[in-house]
Amino acid sequence: MQWEHITALALFAFVSTFTPGPNNLMLMTSGANVGFNRSIPHMLGITIGFPVMVILVGFGLVELFERYPMVHQVLKVVSLTYLFYLAYRIARSQPPQGGEVNYQPLSFLKAASFQWVNPKGWSMALTAVTVYNPENSLFGLALIAVIYAIANIPSGSFWIVAGKQLQYFLTSNTRIRLFNYTMAALLIVSTLPMI
Repeated sequence: MQWEHITALALFAFVSTFTPGPNNLMLMTSGANVGFNRSIPHMLGITIGFPVMVILVGFGLVELFERYPMVHQVLKVVSLTYLFYLAYRIARSQPPQGGEVNYQPLSFLKAASFQWVNPKGWSMALTAVTVYNPENSLFGLALIAVIYAIANIPSGSFWIVAGKQLQYFLTSNTRIRLFNYTMAALLIVSTLPMI
């Protein structure tokens, strides 16, 4: 892979991980509700889970979708259902009662598993594998995975910190509820390109 190719891939990874999508909206929601430290497992689940997905997509899932389009449709329905469920959970999160926050950020394993039903994640993985690894080489696939793992750390940190900064605004139960409803609505809106 040539240097210009790697630079283009890094730029694509950086832009695609920083732009709003289900992962980033949930990280911001987590940062706003429980702060940075409690959101780290969620961020690390994305950081590891997405590159693993990229590698598996590169090892043949693209061909599976081409050969059996119904599998892609089933995945789409599962993805949408799970995203609506997560939006419902975010909307139903209650403001702290007596200092206790009932919001539960995704665990490492749940965040890593979520990549498989994340529509933006699938779009990024399929694009990266088909555009930036046209020879379908193992080295190219590993490079894509490493670059995404590196890009996800500053991206995830940024969105958690952005959410944590909102804690200064989220000083009443009404504002917390409004924020959670807004994040749930944005998560649903992020699914519209799939519908």
